[in-house]
Amino acid sequence: MASEPENMILLLLREMRADIDRRFNEVRTDFDDVKQRLDKLESGQKTIRQALTADTMMSKFVTGDFEERIFELERKVEALTKGR
Repeated sequence: MASEPENMILLLLREMRADIDRRFNEVRTDFDDVKQRLDKLESGQKTIRQALTADTMMSKFVTGDFEERIFELERKVEALTKGR
């Protein structure tokens, strides 16, 4: 009869260990899912940053081209006014 409580304790400890292992596996799975979602978000942010950089560069190019045209027109107007 002395071995009966000891067996019950061992059985209970085995059940607890199995439950803990199962819960850790659930947490690991959930954590992997979160990692994948974060990777997708970071990839999306990188794409948005690249698009914004490209847009900024195009704006600077267009603005620079526009300013260059205005400078040429101002130079022509100045030449015409001096020629009078």
